[in-house]
Amino acid sequence: MNLGIAGRKAIVCASSRGLGKACALALSEAGVEVVINGRDEKRLQIAAAEIASLTGGKVIAVAADVATPEGQKALLAACPQPDILVNNNAGPPLRDFRELSRQQMIDGVVANMVVAVELIQKVIDPMKARKFGRIVNITSSSVKAPLAGLDLSSGARAGLTAFLAGVARTVVDSNVTINNILPGAFDTDRLQGTLAKLAEQKGVALEEAAELRKAAIPAKRFGEPVEFGAACAFLCSAQAGYITGQNLLIDGGSFAGAF
Repeated sequence: MNLGIAGRKAIVCASSRGLGKACALALSEAGVEVVINGRDEKRLQIAAAEIASLTGGKVIAVAADVATPEGQKALLAACPQPDILVNNNAGPPLRDFRELSRQQMIDGVVANMVVAVELIQKVIDPMKARKFGRIVNITSSSVKAPLAGLDLSSGARAGLTAFLAGVARTVVDSNVTINNILPGAFDTDRLQGTLAKLAEQKGVALEEAAELRKAAIPAKRFGEPVEFGAACAFLCSAQAGYITGQNLLIDGGSFAGAF
């Protein structure tokens, strides 16, 4: 399927690995010039070279922390007028809510809500003027099904979802869409860290912890990042202009709800 976005420009935050990298790869495959981002310069350059090698596309690597004004400025300097923005940032670690300090809560809300809003503020009016814009926020399945221990992540991402639900309806008439993708258990480094903690809690080997986690998923497997990237690319496509303010849950059927 031709997504109709060849020649467009995209900023994909936190994309040196995991789901962000998968989104950047899928967009590059669709002919989009991508700016990828991460804090680890070495890892970032490896990811940029890999994506460029696989797709033949133009990939610009920007080592920066998107949670800082300087990091956001660096991204927009590399791509002053993005047609596509994929917001992504690491979530706070698993922690009992009783242990959260005020500063940790503020940092979590900044990382998983405020940063995305700040970047959208900077790009949305130029998108409106050009009559094309696609904004995708990578949130979490915990927005719909909160998990104890991930309360800060769930709350901040749910806040972002509600914040942008109204905004999305104000710009879609200019062919600018805002949607969210809610990942469940995908085979990423973050999942491996979660599984390691599960193994420690249950006193079992990492492999057994992984099998226990898979058994709780109706699909009986973890998601592959490439599947996630393909969904993101579609939401960024020319054909997705009538989809806005939506939450696409990709979790192998784990959320047992009809809506």
